[in-house]
Amino acid sequence: MLHTLTFGTDTTRPPLMIVHGLFGSARNWNVIAKRMSETRRVIAPDMRNHGGSFRADTHSYLDMASDLSEVIRAHGGSVDLLGHSMGGKAGMTLAITEPERVARLLVADIAPVSYEHQQQHFIDAMRGVDLSQVNRRADAVAQLARTVEDKTLQSFFTQSLDIKEKRWLYNLDALERDMDKILGFPDLQGRYDGLTLFLSGANSHYVLPEHRTAIKTYFSNAKFAKIQDAGHWLHAEQPRAFEASLRAFLDYKTS
Repeated sequence: MLHTLTFGTDTTRPPLMIVHGLFGSARNWNVIAKRMSETRRVIAPDMRNHGGSFRADTHSYLDMASDLSEVIRAHGGSVDLLGHSMGGKAGMTLAITEPERVARLLVADIAPVSYEHQQQHFIDAMRGVDLSQVNRRADAVAQLARTVEDKTLQSFFTQSLDIKEKRWLYNLDALERDMDKILGFPDLQGRYDGLTLFLSGANSHYVLPEHRTAIKTYFSNAKFAKIQDAGHWLHAEQPRAFEASLRAFLDYKTS
């Protein structure tokens, strides 16, 4: 089973599951998870090939959805699910294939479509770090800076570096091998009719008007909203606005 962080205690409300994106971890969501745990239990797993979870040879969305389903079944059988980027695609896959596991779904800045951008240069950059010369996180950041210009990403990647053991917590080989699957989206049969919010950063180009046909094909009850002055990392760039949107969605009363 996936390595999972839990916050808060069980209430009459479904647990909230937070699913991180590519190169992320459950720890990245600690602040939001702790704040949301004031009213319910919050479950934050490390996805396969990330963080403290197991390493596997495959990294497809059907694999990831199955992993999430196992965790959900161990925590009562159904959750409200928030997924960002890769985690959003995994959450969508689960909602379509096992709709009984997802009470409502918030998809953060991703659509059920294939993307053209590449992540290989980040994998190459991490492989290029001489871990024998890393004694503190700043050492790895300095090495990454040679090939990764974005300071935010330098810091983000090194959060998944085990300095004591001198190893990345990613299974870079599996992620590289299945990167086409991660950037794509499986051809699924089925539909999710539960309440779904596609919450995007206003400055992001991940969820575009031309994606709405695919979204509506799979999600009959999809709603759309944007967070101003935010890009793909909307939860980190505008954490208070993101939290307010999440709370409003979870508290929304359906007729």
